Amino acid sequence: GYDDYGGYGYDEPYSPYLPPPIYEPRPRYPNPAPNRAPITRSTGSIVIVTGQHALYYTTPWGERYVYPIAVGREGKQWYGTTRVVSKKEHPEWRPTASMRQKNPKLPAVVKPGPNNPLGTRAIYLADGLLRIHGTNDPSSIGTNASSGCFRMYRQDVEELYDMVRPGTQV
Repeated sequence: GYDDYGGYGYDEPYSPYLPPPIYEPRPRYPNPAPNRAPITRSTGSIVIVTGQHALYYTTPWGERYVYPIAVGREGKQWYGTTRVVSKKEHPEWRPTASMRQKNPKLPAVVKPGPNNPLGTRAIYLADGLLRIHGTNDPSSIGTNASSGCFRMYRQDVEELYDMVRPGTQV
C-alpha cells in the first residue's frame, strides 16, 4: 500500500501533492415530493408533526433543529400551511371570547409574568390567533393540551424566537 512509502504526502497539509480525486459520483437526491413546498432559503422553514409532538426548524443554511411541543386537544388541532407574521417578547395573553364563555373566571388580559400561558416568547402565525409560544405549564409538552397553539419549553421557544424571521413558512 502507499503507506509503505509515507503516504505520498496526502496527509500533510502543506504537501506539494494534491489529495487523490474522488472517483465516486455525487449521490443524486430525489426531488422533493410535489405536495411539499420547497424550503425558502432566505427564511428557513418550520414543519410541525402533530402526531410526533415535534417542531422541526430548518435554518436558511440547512441546519435542522427539533423541539418537543404540545399540540391542540382533539378537535382543536391545526393542519395546513401558513407563515410567521410577527414575534413578541413577553407577550400579553388575551383569551378568546369562546374561552371566556367556557370559563367566565378567565381575565380579559394576562400580563407578562409567570402566570402567562404564552410564556416569555410568542411567534404569531398568519392565521390570526394561532401561535408558537412558551408555556407556564411545562408538563404539557409532549401532549395534546392546547386550544390549537403550539407550546414549547421556555429555553426552546427563546432559541427558536432568536432564529426565526417573519415570512418563515410553517
